[in-house]
This record gives sequence, C-alpha cells and structure tokens, in this order.
Amino acid sequence: MLSVTPAVVHGKMIFCCDCIMENQLAKSTEERTFQYQDTLPSLPVPSLEESLKKYLESVKPFANEEEYKKTEEIVKKFQNGVGEKLHQKLLKKAKGKRNWLEEWWLNVAYLDVRIPSQLNVNFAGPAAYIEHYWPPKEGTQLERGSITLWHNFNYWQLLRKEKLPVQKVGNTPLDMDQFRMLFSTCRVPGITRDSVMNYFSTESEGCSPSHVTVLCRGRVFVFDVMHEGCLITPPEICRQLTYIHKRCHSEPDGPGIAALTSEERTQWAKAREYLIGLDPQNLTMLEKIQSSILVYGMSDGSPHVTPEDYSQVTAMILTGDPTVLWGDKSYNLISFSNGVFGCNGDHAPYDGMIIINVSRYVDEKIFENEGKWKASDLDIVVYAFTPFGKKLTKKKMLHPDTFVQLALQLAYYRLHGRPGCCYETAITRYFYHGRTETMRSCTVEAVRWCQSMQDPYAHLHERRQKMLQAFAKHNEMMKDCSSGKGFDRHLLGLSLIAKEEGLPVPEIFTDPLFSKSGGGGNFVLSTSLVGYSRTRGLVVPMVHNGYGFFYNIRDDRFVVSCTAWKSCAETDAEKLVQLVFHAFHDMMQLMNTAQL
Repeated sequence: MLSVTPAVVHGKMIFCCDCIMENQLAKSTEERTFQYQDTLPSLPVPSLEESLKKYLESVKPFANEEEYKKTEEIVKKFQNGVGEKLHQKLLKKAKGKRNWLEEWWLNVAYLDVRIPSQLNVNFAGPAAYIEHYWPPKEGTQLERGSITLWHNFNYWQLLRKEKLPVQKVGNTPLDMDQFRMLFSTCRVPGITRDSVMNYFSTESEGCSPSHVTVLCRGRVFVFDVMHEGCLITPPEICRQLTYIHKRCHSEPDGPGIAALTSEERTQWAKAREYLIGLDPQNLTMLEKIQSSILVYGMSDGSPHVTPEDYSQVTAMILTGDPTVLWGDKSYNLISFSNGVFGCNGDHAPYDGMIIINVSRYVDEKIFENEGKWKASDLDIVVYAFTPFGKKLTKKKMLHPDTFVQLALQLAYYRLHGRPGCCYETAITRYFYHGRTETMRSCTVEAVRWCQSMQDPYAHLHERRQKMLQAFAKHNEMMKDCSSGKGFDRHLLGLSLIAKEEGLPVPEIFTDPLFSKSGGGGNFVLSTSLVGYSRTRGLVVPMVHNGYGFFYNIRDDRFVVSCTAWKSCAETDAEKLVQLVFHAFHDMMQLMNTAQL
C-alpha cells in the first residue's frame, strides 16, 4: 500500500494559530474575483476569409514564389470548397457554446498528448527571492520554506474569499476562471486521454481541501494548514517541516512514487491502475495528493544561482529529481537545501501568467517584510540584459514586448540565416473562459527588416523605416489575436470539425508550408512574455531544433530564459541570447541615429 503520512506532531501545539492575515495583503475590493464570469462575451469565430488571408501572409517568409503560388491555390480551393462547409459547421457548433475552443484545446493541446508531460508540457521557473533578502544560504530551507508556504496559503485564502482583484485591461475585465485551477487541481493519467480533477471551491460555494502534500526523499506526507478555522502560522508550518525533514534523514529513502508522474502518459496510467488494483486504499492516498492545495518538495540539492544567472536552478526545477514533485499537480513549490525556491506546474488547467501572479505576490510579500515573518539533455540559459529596459524603449515610442520579439527574430536570422517561425502567446481572456491565441511574430515585415540589417549596403534610414513597419505590423496582429481575430485556433477548430465529421484531412493541413510556418505545433521559436515583475519562468522548445524563449520586462532590464536541446547540433541557447542582446543595442542605435 502507498504510504501518505500525516505530519501532525503529537502533543500540545507550541505555537498558537494566528487568525489575522497579513496586514499588507492585496487590497480588498468591492468586486469579487469571479463576479464578471457570466457577463464576459463569448469567444467569436473569425471570418474564414480573414483567417485564410492572415494565414497566407504568415507563410510568405518561408516560401519562394512557386511554393507560395501553390499554397495560394490550395488555400483558395479550401476556401471555396470544404473550408466553407467546415466553417459553417463550426459556426453552428459555436452557437451552443460560450467558448467553442475550450474543450477541444484542453484535449488536443494537453490531455491527448502521450509524451511525458512533466518535461514537455509543464512550466517551471525559479523564485526571485535571491535578488533581495534571501541569497543562497545553507541551513535556511526549513525557515524560509515555512514563510513561503504561509504567503502561498494567504493567497489561497484570498481566492477562497474571492478577494483577489479582478484583472483588467483598462476597465475591461479579464476571465478569471483559470485561477480556480491553481490550487487543489491535478491531472489524472488515462490510457488514451488524461483528465483534470479540480477540488477547489470558494467559501460561498462550500468546503475546499485545506491540506498540503510534502515530498521528501521518496516519501509522501500531508498536514492540514487550517486549525479551528484559522491559517496556521509560519512557526507551526516550520515545526511540521522540521519533523518531516528529520524523519526522512534518519530513515531509508521511500519508494519515490512521485517519479511515476514523469513517465509517458499511457505507461503512468497503467502503473496507476496497477497500484489501485493492489490495494483500493491506494486510490484514497492518490486522491489525497491530487486534492491537496499544492505539493511542496524538499530537495537536498544546492543549485548555484545569482541575479544574473539562474540557469542551474532552473534546470533542477524542470529536469531535476523527479521524486520531489508531483508532475501532474497544477502547483509544485520546490525548495532546496540552500534556501532557494522554484515552482513547477502542469500547463493543462491554466496558462503561465496565473502561476506568475501568485509567484509575484509571494515575492512582493517577502520583499515587503524583509524576508522575515511580519537534465538532462536540456540546455538552459537565464540572463539579465541591464544596459536599459522598458523605460527607454517606451521613451522611444517602441512597445517593449514587440521590441523583444523583433530582437529575437533578428537574432535567429543572424544565427541560422533564415526566418524563424515563432509562436508568441496572446491572451483571449477578454472572453468567457478565454485562454490563448497564437501570435505569429515572424511576419513579412519582420523578415524584410532582418534582411536589411544584414545588407551592408542598406542605409540606416531604410533599416529604421523597415523596423518601424515591423513594429506596426506586430502590434496590429497582437491586437487582433487578443480580440478573438486570430486564425490559428480557428484553423484548429476547422480541422477538428473535419475529424468529427469523419472527413479526409483537408489539403491545407497537409501542405508542407503549413508545418514549415509553424502549424501543427512546429514553431521553432516558442515564446511568451512572463510579465513586468521579478518573477520569471520557462518551458522547453516546441520542436527538437527549436528554442523556448520566455522573458520578463522591467524598467531597467530585460530578463530572458532560453532553452534548447543539447542533442540538436543546430541550436545554441547561449549564442541566441547573446545575439538577442546584441540586437537590443542595434535597434536602439537605429532610433538614436535617426534623431541626430
């Protein structure tokens, strides 16, 4: 039988429960976290003509004249034939749903995927506490861990009480449903398709699990974080962690059941069924882990980390010891022996900015209280560019996100001598249960600018003009994608309608340019902005010869996290990042020269 041990220490509690939450929690608001859910607009289905027009524009950088004409004919044939029929069926299907993409996206992008999700789907990132009050220091793991957990549990309580402020752009509220999936949520493996179990409830909805799972040296422990209706204090949390740590370091290592979550999905599903078949009590134990608020992993590792280099700690969080995280959980908080922290979470139930939000909250609380209680084959590079940041780019009237994206396009072009098909995350949370849309950053305008930058005869004025044209195009496309006018999810819907109808795969999806331009999950650059705070994170490349490129933007710097596979001789994360930094200087020089 699996062993999940209660971590409550017998005897009288030494520390009383503090019912008063932190004085400086997120400001209380009249609005409730989920109050706008019923009034958000439904996700629209774009016009077929517009989606195909944008698709053709996106493949241009990757085609010669003959290839483009052939694809143009294929698209025209699709538009006037089966495409229109599929579009009408999609419109009909969308009429009965507030988000026609939601179920499809969850299944196709995540739950149907059979490769190990812990490495290939999860996102991971180090905490930024080392940049202020918590530099790496041996012997601090337990005390710091108790404080970090306490802040996380306070955030959980804010969500339970629906006091987490509604995120908005201007006065427009965003969909907040993904925040329900942050805590007490777990993917469950299936033979052909996984499922997501969510046990979280707000206080108005009823009870919600209030225990935490702790993994240490192959063993599993649980303890409740509430006592007589109040959140236990950091000293009491520390008492529980100390008990677990001492016990695990005085007894042989446990079986490390958590490592099974890093397996290929069908194999893990079969192993899980086998465990349950051995003893039905094992199902109870597994559900205890699944329903816990989060999983806290205590690692014996002591990764090197500095404010300028997060590479090793990030690698250990994403590809390190598989027994200190439950790969299927929506939220794993991992601690190391030198008091360094990070998180790892399943991507299926929510998008990266959700875990970024809680990570930023905890980071701010630790900073406000001065740190006190009041793999593998993967190449990971995490560096900060410090000569300038958001302030200067905005002063030059350049959108900072577009600035980074175009610098990446130039860096890839210089490194590989060709355009790099690029996926940038655009949010569609203006709409009910909206998630993301693909923003294809490699535009015709971006390629023309890259070519001019490599042309020794191109005048500075010409380079600047083409760069600004690329900026304008990117900004326009991002606006379209965020307002439900993107085309990639639309094309996905059309292909899935064809599949459901038992129709042959339309030629538009087998055309070589479809995959060459990134379609079908073939983007060589998988990118996303992870916010404007100290919090950072990353994922692995989408394809073997690609890169994962995530970045956060601050007033005085850009921090980039880049991944590539060491087994691919073609890619080099270190070189790409250095070329991005070089591109930053080149782009700013273009703007400065133009003003002389």
